Amino acid sequence: MRTHGWGGRVPRNDDEATARILAATRTVIDRRGASTSIADVARELDVTRQTVYRYFASTEVLLSATALDAVGALLDRMTERLRGITAADGAVVEGVAGVLEELRDDDYVGLLLRDDRLSVPVVGEITSEIGRVFARSMVDRMDVDWAGAGYADRDLDIVVEIVLRTLQSMVIDPGSPGRSASELREFLDVWMGASIRGLVAAPRRGARPNRVSAVRR
Repeated sequence: MRTHGWGGRVPRNDDEATARILAATRTVIDRRGASTSIADVARELDVTRQTVYRYFASTEVLLSATALDAVGALLDRMTERLRGITAADGAVVEGVAGVLEELRDDDYVGLLLRDDRLSVPVVGEITSEIGRVFARSMVDRMDVDWAGAGYADRDLDIVVEIVLRTLQSMVIDPGSPGRSASELREFLDVWMGASIRGLVAAPRRGARPNRVSAVRR
């Protein structure tokens, strides 16, 4: 570990160094947004670029790590958004719409998904194992009694897949420009809501599930 710089406060170990680099990156992003670079972060920390490169191989890797570090806060915000929505289809539709809206305004997680940063590897990460953990965490936090509504564990795996594939597609191409929040939810209900409702087969419930209207507008 480099023993000079760091504003006169040398990290005690690599974990502390990593945490301070990520904190400095958030500070720089707050100031510079998408133009943030490793050189900017190094100046913020009063270290050389080589010091930051020791922990993060490129600016993209650093920004990805910063985004991952901020996922917990995003999940907390989504939990609040979805509180009280107990219908499975309504919760999933609102969840995806909410994530898209949060990513649009999020300076850390959403930064990599904006046009000037979007790339094939970044888009691919949406459906990666990390993406699946995020989506499953969001589904598990919903106020939906999945088992009571007739959804088995394998159904929840499909719900997670639907969430991630939809997010991936909408990030690549948001669709109709100028679409309002309610129009987005109506579209997602046709696209996703029908699939979520269809997961619970009539023979398992004794009746075809009704179309749920508990989608926030």
